[in-house]
Amino acid sequence: MATKKYFGTDGIRGKVGEAPITADFLLKLGWAAGQVFANDQQDFVLVGKDTRISGYMFESALEAGLTAAGVGTRLLGPMPTPGIAYLTRTLRAKAGIVISASHNPYYDNGVKFFSVQGCKLPDDIECEIERYMDMPMTTVESAQLGKAKRLEDAAGRYIEYCKASIPTRLDFAQMKIVVDCAHGATYHIAPHVFSEIGAEVIAIGIQPNGLNINDHCGATHPATLAAAVLANQADLGIALDGDGDRLIMVDHKGEIVDGDELIYIIARSRQAAGQMAGPVVGTLMTNLGMEHALKKLGITLLRAKVGDRYVMEMLEAHNGILGGENSGHIICLDKTTTGDGIIAALQVLAEMQYSGKSLHELKSAMQKYPQVLINLRTAHKVDIDRHEGIQQAVKAVEKALGDTGRVLLRASGTEPLIRVMVEGEHEEKVNNYAQQLAEAVQSAIGT
Repeated sequence: MATKKYFGTDGIRGKVGEAPITADFLLKLGWAAGQVFANDQQDFVLVGKDTRISGYMFESALEAGLTAAGVGTRLLGPMPTPGIAYLTRTLRAKAGIVISASHNPYYDNGVKFFSVQGCKLPDDIECEIERYMDMPMTTVESAQLGKAKRLEDAAGRYIEYCKASIPTRLDFAQMKIVVDCAHGATYHIAPHVFSEIGAEVIAIGIQPNGLNINDHCGATHPATLAAAVLANQADLGIALDGDGDRLIMVDHKGEIVDGDELIYIIARSRQAAGQMAGPVVGTLMTNLGMEHALKKLGITLLRAKVGDRYVMEMLEAHNGILGGENSGHIICLDKTTTGDGIIAALQVLAEMQYSGKSLHELKSAMQKYPQVLINLRTAHKVDIDRHEGIQQAVKAVEKALGDTGRVLLRASGTEPLIRVMVEGEHEEKVNNYAQQLAEAVQSAIGT
């Protein structure tokens, strides 16, 4: 497989106005995608976005490129990433295009694609799109130009789909929920989903202005939600990120419930219902406590590389139905085809009803090991695997931890960061070793 020039682990992402996240690049990308996906004039591609201000510009650029290639466009407007995956599949579009930088700040943006099956594109298709990016852009004859239409009922279709992921017999009338939409793509969807299943909903993060997406709110800043849960004496809180594919929850005590704990709750629920299949797939970042708790249930945990793409690949390879990351990407393949924050939250709410337990009680069945993650911003790309000074520092900490913990260093696939993670039984030691290792890495790379 050829090395990809533009596509990373989660599409193409970067700062707006800096290559490749520019209007001219997106124009060419739309055209290149059109060359790959078009078969005849009846073909169309879905284009959706989150709420960041640059989405308007990139939506227009992609539409123009697709039109020039002779491919029709159905514009969805603001729509969660998993909603675009769902609509791509059910409307049998040739592809779905998401304009979003997910949990990143407003000044970043990106593009990712879904296949007609509602899954991430395979590598060979991404390479084919990149091949066309290096060709001169052409325009079909005027009679063959694509046509653009706006799909007016996109939000309603996705709302009904989410609600259908749990039984209609479940009654949530006595449940008070705070929902934080991060001023992102779920702002006009998530509050309706949870209120329409009967819950009392207090919605925050629902006033996007193009600049406030993920700004001290949502799944990346759950402290805002925790404060709102306590202030409103709610039963729980649900935090989504800017494009709706991450979920972090908060229990009635204001304690954060992360992706690992939520995956464990769903796995236990599936097993109790006789619906669990295959292993649970986590990542290199998955907490040891989750691995041990699943083992007590007789469920195997497999670890993929960090990134929901790799979780999905391992799930498919091992016929699994459940996996995800501690950051809140949760994939329930028995309900949907990709990570979906709203659908994952509904599965947890359903288990609360089945078990009669609070979210706090459900998450307490799994004891997490103390885990410290330090993100080190870098001015340039560093190959940490080949850096002798960094590897020596890692070996020193691993030797000190012995069998009581583990160390993980990795470069982020979406941001100029090196992530330093130390995990172990003893919190004070974990903190000290993480700081020691971070300082060693900073010294080695000169930041």
